[in-house]
Amino acid sequence: MPNFCAAPNCTRKSTQSDLAFFRFPRDPVRCQRWVENCRRADLEDKTPDQLNKHYRLCAKHFETSMICRSSPYRTVLRDNAVPTIFDLTSHLNNPHSRHRKRIKELTEDEIRTLKQQKIDEPFEREQATQELNENNEQNAVSEEGGEEQEEEAVPLTLEERENKDYLKSLFEILILMGKQNIPLDGHNVDELPEGIFASDNFQALLECRINAGDEVLRKRFEMTAVNLEYCSKTQQKQMLEICENCVREETLREVRDSHFFSIVTDEVVDIAGEEHLPVLVRFVDDSHNLREEFIGFLPYEADPEILAVKFHTTITEKWGLNMEYCRGQAYIVSSGFASKMKVVATRLLEKYPQAVYTLCSACALNIWLAKSVPVVSVSIALGTIEEVCCLFSQSPQLLVELDNTISILFQNNKDRGNDLKEICHSQWTGRHDMFEVLVDLLQALVLCLDAVSSDSSVRWNNCIAGRAFVLSSALTDFDFIVTVVILKNVLSFTRAFGKNLQGQTSDVFFAASSLTAVLHSLNEVMENIEVYHEFWFEEATNLATKLDVQIKLPGKFRRAQQGNFASEVTSENYYKEILSIPTVEHIIQELKDIFSEQHLKALKCLSLVPSVMGQLKFNTSEEHHADMYKNDLPNPDTLSAELHCWRIKWKHRGKDIELPATIYEALHLPDIKFFPNVYALLKVLCILPVMKVENEKYEIGRKRLKAYLKNTLTTQRSSNLALLNINFDIKHDLDLMVDTYVKLYPYKAEFQEDFTPSNNSEVTGDA
Repeated sequence: MPNFCAAPNCTRKSTQSDLAFFRFPRDPVRCQRWVENCRRADLEDKTPDQLNKHYRLCAKHFETSMICRSSPYRTVLRDNAVPTIFDLTSHLNNPHSRHRKRIKELTEDEIRTLKQQKIDEPFEREQATQELNENNEQNAVSEEGGEEQEEEAVPLTLEERENKDYLKSLFEILILMGKQNIPLDGHNVDELPEGIFASDNFQALLECRINAGDEVLRKRFEMTAVNLEYCSKTQQKQMLEICENCVREETLREVRDSHFFSIVTDEVVDIAGEEHLPVLVRFVDDSHNLREEFIGFLPYEADPEILAVKFHTTITEKWGLNMEYCRGQAYIVSSGFASKMKVVATRLLEKYPQAVYTLCSACALNIWLAKSVPVVSVSIALGTIEEVCCLFSQSPQLLVELDNTISILFQNNKDRGNDLKEICHSQWTGRHDMFEVLVDLLQALVLCLDAVSSDSSVRWNNCIAGRAFVLSSALTDFDFIVTVVILKNVLSFTRAFGKNLQGQTSDVFFAASSLTAVLHSLNEVMENIEVYHEFWFEEATNLATKLDVQIKLPGKFRRAQQGNFASEVTSENYYKEILSIPTVEHIIQELKDIFSEQHLKALKCLSLVPSVMGQLKFNTSEEHHADMYKNDLPNPDTLSAELHCWRIKWKHRGKDIELPATIYEALHLPDIKFFPNVYALLKVLCILPVMKVENEKYEIGRKRLKAYLKNTLTTQRSSNLALLNINFDIKHDLDLMVDTYVKLYPYKAEFQEDFTPSNNSEVTGDA
């Protein structure tokens, strides 16, 4: 789409001119000066953000001294640049030409002054040039110190151009490695015979580029010994950090333009031996699409208070996001990390009350609740389940064996058997009903694993057979069985509620209204825990009997009580106190925390979506729930009237017009901008982490993150290369990367004759 120049009496546009076009500055003072000089009355009531987003001035309206060409491809304005060259009088000869750009009325004195300025302009420009030259001469001989004068845009020397071309080649190689997921290191030094040199992947690609005809690199390295590193590890790391920051900044710029966003973290991952938190950001882009993008890894800290501080510092200071615009936060965590991330959420809420702590749509409520239960046996059970799922997913032959076992066990219920077979071929550990599925599958899993571990025909390798034996022992431990059965029964009260939270917009709205009933049921269970636990424990003992598992107390408990004859604890009472009561109490409290009053108010605002309005017979009252977002609205005083018009629009629609069923559909209505407050509310509601991303192609950040972690060995992972790989389709500016490197490391960017020897070889004298 072409950019039109906003200057009066200027008809240039970007598609018909090689001139650079510049945005209005965001700085209010500078922006005001630009508007005043333009003398367009219709721009005076617009905010700097609106002007920056929608209006441009071409380079013809700036003095040449205000424009700097840092390269043939980059033209930038100086920080203090103000447009001064305008034609404010030619329209007077043709009054009908003023319809598009409304020029502020000029008095007769102003017109005479402008005409005189045109006459005096050549003389003044010549005089200004002379003064500038004199000042440059004075600055050249003046003593050092004081404020640094702004440098003139001088042509680059041949050496500087060659150096920048060299750095650009290095950056291109690093970006290629990131996009294609090529690790920096090649052969392990310990695996090579003494005296043998093998280049790493970076140097190998660099040599390949030299052999392909890159003259800049050839001149640079043609006299270098073949057993020397062309680029030190330190320099590679510095350049990768610049690549990462530049690519991340492209996404963050869109986030800032959108204003409002939410923060989501995924499960803690191992990056080259260190634990990191993957961080994603949700926002609505200029095309009204909800996007969830990966923006980097954050080093994990064991101390939750330190983690909270570093989390906040990284987002605000390093990545430059304003947390005042954060409207949601969610954390998908592995078992054992939930309590620490809850501290992070609490600290952020204390500083930013509107950053609502919510569930993430990518994680089923029951799975999230199970991972947050602070009971050791639950953490162990979840780990065992993940290992079982991982083993079967890695071996198609094992899945076939499991299918055959299920067919035998479910001969009398073939429909359920077929359902279980289909479930086993999916990621069933993320389902709402995971524990129900596991209880039904447990006998088949144990029989299948026993058959694999005891097979005498050597069909399975030692690794699979060994893992099958270990996992079969874990599944037939009574502690595991009773834990799974109790989790299944407790989480059955939240299963339908959680499933609705991942449904359509109307499902989420009505789920928020059903929370009271869910909590009431769980409180009733807590009040009658003796009765409920008795039924649960009986179910566990029946399942254990079917699997020929002895009903007993955990071994660690028995060992701790050895010799203590006074302690007569039954298995049923032990699991009631250790497992059932803590689990029910925790889930009740967790539901209250995650679905706070503020969170529920936000979900009530989903009645703005026309399909929800229709189900409520258009008898809605969003005004009462939208108070929390009053400061986010462009015209809060007119909200009530606008909501009334919004309801009337859909209540009296044509018979052939369907009600939009999702926020995504509502945001893409052609007339949505006629309802600015509704539009603003829908955008904020859309980015809440509990709302699912309607269009899957805008949820690729999480999918690419999972793919990177799955396809990359732990030892070869790099937080820098990961960002380049996951965001491979984001545009990058090589000139900006080179300029940034030269600015940050001026000495290392210069040509040097010496190079760093490789770690896996001694330097020889022959080149």
